Amino acid sequence: MRAIIFEQPDDSRETMFLRDVSEPEPAADEVIVDVSHAGLNFADLMMRAGVYPHPKGYPLIAGIELAGTVAKVGSAVENVAIGMRVAAFSENAGAFAEYCAVPAERLLPLPDDVSFETGAAFFVQGLTAWHLLHTVSSTQAGDVVLIHAIGGGVGLYLTQIAKLAGATVIGTAGTAGKEKRALEFGADHVINRAEQSFEDAVLAFTAGKPVDKIVDSTGASILDRSFALIRPLGHVVSYGEAEGKPYANLWERLVRGSLTFTRLHVGHIDCQSDAWNKGAEAMLNHLRDGTIKAPIEGVFSMNDANAMFDRLASRQVAGKLLLSIT
Repeated sequence: MRAIIFEQPDDSRETMFLRDVSEPEPAADEVIVDVSHAGLNFADLMMRAGVYPHPKGYPLIAGIELAGTVAKVGSAVENVAIGMRVAAFSENAGAFAEYCAVPAERLLPLPDDVSFETGAAFFVQGLTAWHLLHTVSSTQAGDVVLIHAIGGGVGLYLTQIAKLAGATVIGTAGTAGKEKRALEFGADHVINRAEQSFEDAVLAFTAGKPVDKIVDSTGASILDRSFALIRPLGHVVSYGEAEGKPYANLWERLVRGSLTFTRLHVGHIDCQSDAWNKGAEAMLNHLRDGTIKAPIEGVFSMNDANAMFDRLASRQVAGKLLLSIT
């Protein structure tokens, strides 16, 4: 089968290859998915560079998010049939291939009216956004939420989910043009960090009132500056460190306002739990009725995988990039 391989973690085009490799066989608790589409995430760039916080071995078949059809079923797997349409999260990567072995517990049955493109576009980013707002924190009508990197795939899902809950959404973006996309998805106010102080702009929009929640994937100086904007007893929810790890003064920042700080990796949520099932059901229902839209911005062939990675690395993408395997 064909697969996209990282030979070694050096963030180089020269060590990412499209190669023929052996098809996987399922372990007892796994299924093999005949992959139709796979989603690109910032985590994939981190794996290529060798800086992903959940280390993988190399050579590595890339990709953690996919949709397709069940081709084989492990001996201990129940309630999964060959031919079933599914979306899946592959914690150990392997999605950028014609076939991928996935633990059966990480599958979601995909309704016939949800395309494989949408299935591959929402699993990691959409469910991460849901759990950021409704599992590790609560979001309700009247809340004011500040979302950094609002123009990215997770940011656009966060925007839609927060608005459905009745929150006011303020966002920041580091690239010109991403403001428009976030506003189209329902944000109330979006700030280009490259053009103005986001601290001043947020307080100008709120008439000086601090926000209730900050959702951050940037870390480092952007996170540090954000503590000036949140109310006492507020909640900071982190899901990435695109600029760098949080500064060593994090404890001091939290103590000053009795703040709560949560760092979420969606792979740590028990996929047999009520919270997981509730999030999956809610996201699929919203995607089916159109109240949430998958922000797909481009679909690439396996031969163009390097171009797909380059586009995401450019920080010019407002939304989701997909790899077409078929």
